[in-house]
Amino acid sequence: MGFELTSTDRAWTLPLALYVHIPWCLRKCPYCDFNSHPLAGEPPFADYVARLLADLDQELRNGAATRPLGSIFIGGGTPSLFPGAAIQALLDGVRRRTELNPHCEITLEANPGAADTARFGAYRRAGVNRLSIGVQSLDAPMLRRLGRVHDPAGARAAVAAARAAGFDNLNLDLMFALPGQTLAQADADLAALIELAPEHISYYQLTLEPDTPFHAAPPAVPDADLAADMGEAGRVRLQQAGYGQYEVSAYARAGRRCRHNLNYWRFGDYLGIGAGAHGKLTDPRTGLIRRTAKHRRPQDYLLAPPGALIESERTLTDDDRIGEFALNAFRLTAGFESDLFTATTALPWSRIEPLVAAAVRDGLLQVSAGHVVPTELGAAFGDNLVARFLADDPTPQTSRTVATPDAE
Repeated sequence: MGFELTSTDRAWTLPLALYVHIPWCLRKCPYCDFNSHPLAGEPPFADYVARLLADLDQELRNGAATRPLGSIFIGGGTPSLFPGAAIQALLDGVRRRTELNPHCEITLEANPGAADTARFGAYRRAGVNRLSIGVQSLDAPMLRRLGRVHDPAGARAAVAAARAAGFDNLNLDLMFALPGQTLAQADADLAALIELAPEHISYYQLTLEPDTPFHAAPPAVPDADLAADMGEAGRVRLQQAGYGQYEVSAYARAGRRCRHNLNYWRFGDYLGIGAGAHGKLTDPRTGLIRRTAKHRRPQDYLLAPPGALIESERTLTDDDRIGEFALNAFRLTAGFESDLFTATTALPWSRIEPLVAAAVRDGLLQVSAGHVVPTELGAAFGDNLVARFLADDPTPQTSRTVATPDAE
């Protein structure tokens, strides 16, 4: 199932997805800037699921939120901390409240570990049909430097457990440009991951995000040129192994692209439930786009009245829509149709046509039969390309794009 829309009823035919955030983890990794919180005892499984479903009830009060769901993504944090019964209750509750497309993709993020993998069979029975496992590296010293709680044997055991549970659609995350990593080590790490034969691989560069321990006390990581060489060598190896690149950091076997993430990158709509979850919804009458964010702290989210779960909301300006569309759509290696811009932003193509034409003249884009595709140069200098479509474009010096983690 692909991204579907029509020009006659734009907003109602935009794809709709659901993101569910589980905010807890065993230990906060030093590079992580996601809304995750180390455990201090057992999570309130039943209370949190009840709050998630109450959150969804509030979302569904908006008529634009009643379209069938094309995908559900349970992310974190570490969702695999939750027992199978809790995920079953969650998905049963979602199914009672919404319509799911016949081939709805339901992803759950999991970390390697004996307790997590023991739950895989229950997740599959609950309706999860895609697992995304945070391997990050298969090199023991690298895992220790990253502060991960598993070892390479645990990662391999997790893949085996997923297969034994009946999962035939696996994503594995792997990072490169790790502290002290050489080009040969990055290549060997990726080769070892490919041997596990997942259907999808998210291969992205470690970045030192603000407000993380790694940012406060930076480890010695490869310089920009070496990191770029790692990324290019990885792209070649992945393609040779049968994984087609379809986004900056996403590679998949035929028919296994992540539908949920494609909906983000093609500027579709999505509901967000859970602590810190973000949502984007288009009004079918006006085309206005509303963004929301729920309370970030789990305790605040759990204690807020059911009708007061939103911490912030805003309506996107025209400039916001253009900038956000560019930030997402230019990540796709195959580009996008010009009609997609109008269908998802409710703005005429003429709003960005001069910017596109200038990027074509500078060799960053090519346009053919209404299809816009980054050139090899545009893909290599993606930051510069996207900046041209931002209202506050500072016209930065051209620099290579650094791959960042996707929605997985």
